[in-house]
Amino acid sequence: MLDKLGLSGVAGVVVLFGGIGLVAWQNLILAAGLALVVGGLGLIVYGLVTSLLASFGMGMGGGMP
Repeated sequence: MLDKLGLSGVAGVVVLFGGIGLVAWQNLILAAGLALVVGGLGLIVYGLVTSLLASFGMGMGGGMP
């Protein structure tokens, strides 16, 4: 998975977790809500990219090659 993210992707993940950790240091409930929002946004982006790739015939799945 790390080879697909690249250096900037790994740095982004580190900054994301660092930010949530900093918020959690001050307020645990706020950090949990923030983590849920970020996770939800990630799922939305994943769904959009998967749908876009499928519309171009490059979907990920068990379809015909």
